[in-house]
Amino acid sequence: MGPDGPARSVRDEDWYGRDLSGEVLEGVELVDVDLTEARATGATFSGCTFRGVRFNASAWTECAFTGCRFQRCVLFDAAFERCKLVGSTFDDCRFDLVRVERGDWSFVTLRRADLGGVRIEGARLREADLTEVRARDAVLVGLDLSGAELGHPDLRGADLRGSDLTALDPRAALLDGAAVDPDQAAVLVENLGLVVVPA
Repeated sequence: MGPDGPARSVRDEDWYGRDLSGEVLEGVELVDVDLTEARATGATFSGCTFRGVRFNASAWTECAFTGCRFQRCVLFDAAFERCKLVGSTFDDCRFDLVRVERGDWSFVTLRRADLGGVRIEGARLREADLTEVRARDAVLVGLDLSGAELGHPDLRGADLRGSDLTALDPRAALLDGAAVDPDQAAVLVENLGLVVVPA
């Protein structure tokens, strides 16, 4: 991206069902582009802006979206497998039925995102901003959340098993019905300031 903004702008394009495997886009602005049912393996997007883009039912495998910005995007039923989204920001996006399998989402900003019902497994979200995230009934298992911002999240009914909860203050979170494993329960008790004494 140059000093005068994105190097190129793509607007109102219909990329329905397109195969974007191996594509490399840098500093490109995509506005109101339809990526419904698009497929890609090994595509790279660096410093791109996605505004009003529809990712419905799209599938991304081993793709990179680094330092990208997503604004008012719809990601209904989108799937990300082993993708890298380091440093990307999501603002006012819809995530209904999104599935994430592994991958590196470190330093991602998902502040106030509605992640209710999403499924994220085995991904790295180190130092991600998840402040006030709404993840009711979400599956968030095996996640590396070390150093993540987890202020005032709604995790009611979420499956959190195997995720790193050391950064979570249970006094500032909604956790009714959330599923955790015994090790996580001990971490949450310690985060309350209690001392776990062996029987």
